[in-house]
Amino acid sequence: MKTSQSPSKTSASATHSTKFLRRPVMARLLLCLLLISMGILCFADDTNLNLLCETHPKLCGKRLNSCKTPTGQLAGRVAVITGASRGVGAEIARIFAREGALVVVNYYQSKEKGEAVAAEINAAYCGRAVAIYGDVRVKEDMTALVVRAELHFGAKVNVLVNNALATYQFNPSSPSASVKTVTWENVDQQMRGAVAGALHAVQSCLPSFEAANFGKIINIGTNLVYNPVVTYYDYSAAKAALVSLTRNLAAELGPLGVRANLVAGGLLERTDASALTTDEVFGYVAQSTPLRKTTTVNDFAEACVFFAADASNAVTGQSLSVDGGLTMP
Repeated sequence: MKTSQSPSKTSASATHSTKFLRRPVMARLLLCLLLISMGILCFADDTNLNLLCETHPKLCGKRLNSCKTPTGQLAGRVAVITGASRGVGAEIARIFAREGALVVVNYYQSKEKGEAVAAEINAAYCGRAVAIYGDVRVKEDMTALVVRAELHFGAKVNVLVNNALATYQFNPSSPSASVKTVTWENVDQQMRGAVAGALHAVQSCLPSFEAANFGKIINIGTNLVYNPVVTYYDYSAAKAALVSLTRNLAAELGPLGVRANLVAGGLLERTDASALTTDEVFGYVAQSTPLRKTTTVNDFAEACVFFAADASNAVTGQSLSVDGGLTMP
């Protein structure tokens, strides 16, 4: 004869099961088994675990209290952001994740910083970022990055932000600020970082763009191309080439559903590159703009959202200066 289980034993059993499922490793294992049984790939990261937590919060305890899944302008986007371990790239990654995108934080030499940016995003937005190594100057690195990103998220890349460049310091006293002392090696270094890097990244993402008949390319430029208040020959030459690259990409890839645009920044407050810029210079720039303020890294990143979102679907081949009106066409 079967005997009914006492309420206390049933309660204890349920409590034990809940605690069992709250263990991160076991929860991930059980989720993977469930997903595999449904014919869905299971990843080693927290992406699918977060999806389970959203639909079955009791299995995850207090997990949902520490992060949230955003719904914004970039929901459904998978964005690769090159050079995203710090500065402008890191802020673009944060803002894109806030708007609902899954983001790839690309790094080259700054592994710890790249992983820290991804961890920050994951803590705030439930596992929406991954840090992946890649030297943009090496095409094979970019191809491997895209493959790894798509395996990680289980979705195709559809947004590319070309932000990476060779290490640079804005120093008016540097040899590259005068035609008398700048060398071709200076120019070539910047060309390889910004232009070759962008080319390799586009070529690596293109198969995914073509498969979806959709893609967004955002190249990061500078207003020094239009208004060389300081003559940084190497940096400005590379960024000017990006303007041409952007227009060519727009012309060729438009029929494939791919948009290419450029966002040009001014003197941003503050980045590693502007670390040598004095407060007096920032003040001068601020007073020279119609808005009477310098542009922050956050201001710039917010503007990039437009070119990644549906709002810009009818826009391609354009350059947008985000500098408080310092430069006007």
